Amino acid sequence: MKGKVAIVGGAGRVGSCSAYALQLGRTCEEIVLVDAAAEAARGEALDLTHGRAAVGYPRIRAGGYEALVGIDIVIVTAGLRRQPDESRLRLIERNAALFREIIGSLKQVELARDAVLLVVTNPVDVLTYLAATDLGWPPRRTIGLGTLLDTLRFRSLLGERFDLDPSRLEALILGEHGDSMVPVLSGLRYDGSPMSALPTYSEEAAREVFESARKAGAECIRLKGGAGYAVGLAVREVVTAVVADAEAVLPISTLQGSGELAGVALSVPTRVGRSGVLEIPPLNLSEEEGRGMKRSAEVLRETIAGLRKGLTSEA
Repeated sequence: MKGKVAIVGGAGRVGSCSAYALQLGRTCEEIVLVDAAAEAARGEALDLTHGRAAVGYPRIRAGGYEALVGIDIVIVTAGLRRQPDESRLRLIERNAALFREIIGSLKQVELARDAVLLVVTNPVDVLTYLAATDLGWPPRRTIGLGTLLDTLRFRSLLGERFDLDPSRLEALILGEHGDSMVPVLSGLRYDGSPMSALPTYSEEAAREVFESARKAGAECIRLKGGAGYAVGLAVREVVTAVVADAEAVLPISTLQGSGELAGVALSVPTRVGRSGVLEIPPLNLSEEEGRGMKRSAEVLRETIAGLRKGLTSEA
């Protein structure tokens, strides 16, 4: 499959898992790993290259920003970890500062004309918003991984709970990639039919599964220091949609320009293709789900306002 991909933060857990998922999926023709830890990036590229004979392609190499000329998709996974006794807002401020540096470096490179930016670093919705508003990346070509990861977790855990094939499940989580995320229980389907028709289904059980999905990231951090494999597979879904110009509808974070969700980036079903965001189809939600989306947008507005205040006070 044609397409050149760069992963900024490629030597980290999420970056290397994303590269491996892209390699196994034969998703693109080339991957460039960029990382402040340059030797580690070279090591990851070398390790991945040693398996190329098993899959054929992509070509994988490490390099600096100067190696990104002609790149079609830039995936940003680089981020800072929370320090002891550090507030959530302070971590957001530090990651926003790092993100600004990365975008500044990317803008100095002659990327492909319609290069797409895929933000994975947390807080993903806030950083997606910054890229599309403050940092000069065209909103149409700015995508955050958002709740696609949460949706994959939800579907997988629903399959476990109800003994179903999760690949045949339709389920969505929308809104903030965070505590205010919204499960779309009204849209649960299995093989195209409502899950409520299954004799084993109950909404109470589905809500319990959602809570497990919502807390899954924190549980991965508690057990092994952080998530990686599922994130890489979620990244692969987005990259595949872009490279193949598949016009796939995915729950990803994009800047909302109108309506009650305007002024933030959060996850809604979004049609994705080679040029990034092609269309945001109308939402079909229950009243409860609609209220949840408004609440999620308000949480993000408050976070953005706090971030702007913090950055202004430091200037």
